[in-house]
Amino acid sequence: MTQRYTVLRDVRGLHTRDPFSGRVPAPGLESFGPSPGVTTPPEPRVDVADLSPRDIRDLSRDPEVAAVAPVMPVQLMKPSGVDATTAATSAWGIATVKADTSSCDGTGVVVAVLDTGIDASHPAFQGVELVQQDFSGSGDGDRNGHGTHCAGTIFGRDVGSTRIGVARGVRKALIGKVLNDRGGGDSDSVFRAIQWALAGGARVISMSLGFDFPGFVERSISQGWPAALATSRALEAYRGNLRMLDALMAMVNARVAFDGGAVVVAASGNESQPQFKISVAIPAAAQGVISVGAVERAANNALAVASFSNTLPEVCAPGVNVLSAKAGGGLVALNGTSMATPHVAGVAALWWQALKGSVPMVRAQQVVARLSSSARTDGFASGVDAADRGMGLVTAPP
Repeated sequence: MTQRYTVLRDVRGLHTRDPFSGRVPAPGLESFGPSPGVTTPPEPRVDVADLSPRDIRDLSRDPEVAAVAPVMPVQLMKPSGVDATTAATSAWGIATVKADTSSCDGTGVVVAVLDTGIDASHPAFQGVELVQQDFSGSGDGDRNGHGTHCAGTIFGRDVGSTRIGVARGVRKALIGKVLNDRGGGDSDSVFRAIQWALAGGARVISMSLGFDFPGFVERSISQGWPAALATSRALEAYRGNLRMLDALMAMVNARVAFDGGAVVVAASGNESQPQFKISVAIPAAAQGVISVGAVERAANNALAVASFSNTLPEVCAPGVNVLSAKAGGGLVALNGTSMATPHVAGVAALWWQALKGSVPMVRAQQVVARLSSSARTDGFASGVDAADRGMGLVTAPP
């Protein structure tokens, strides 16, 4: 019996005396410098194959194989719409993260948005080189709207007299369509898109999506698996994909010494409820990924954590009543950690630009350190749990 798996390899070749010493280290043991004798950065390659248990055993003996995980469904972090009577008329998140007073605009920084694609004809993206790649099988473009909205918050130009973009000086963006027009996809598309974004020189990678555990259970049941076994199978797949993400992020971190690496940002999830808290989901839960929670404006313009935002994020950003580009033209306000994540991606681009003049080569962990150290905890309403807001509200460089 075979099952569809994603296989992550490091195909750079081994440049060490010991043929195993150049392998990607176990998560948590990765180094930010090259190992002795390693002369090239890791080169992740993602393959997909139908494998039997014997095939998996054989792959585990291959020194180039870093991880193997069952393919599982992914879906966008589904946002909720905003009632027209209360919809924002300005992108309040821009000022909240202090992008409006920053001396930086993201010039020279390449960003990647892995989502539902983009409406390339939208005025918000005029003058931006958009490199599109479809991993979903549904073709380039955005017939869902989620990816267009997220991209607009990261680097969108002004629409009319309304500013929507945090880093509106970005000149090149990699648009990986990993979710189809209904907002669904498979994990292998995400892994292949991350590989593609790294190869394309992305310095910031933004993902507002989640791995669909319930969807995997339902898929298995539809294939005849008993419910209990389908749940166990989904847990195995979830665990395997988390390890796959950890291994891939270890490769991303190992590239830092060679080309600076990339900052990877992901939504924490929209699964919490006022009386129930759910922790950060994958891919945001992977080591080295910046997980993002959502905040909203409360009374007296104080900030509160949105009730839907998953707990234990690393940082937070505006994610309620966020105004950005609408596929087909115009603007629309949406709620979700999906909307908070591009604020953080945009601020990361600003910090990357800010550091360029002070160091010979900007490295991803330097940008991450600035995101963390500059996060603000003032301005929150009383009673906000630190576990829900993380290190605080991301803030742009002065």
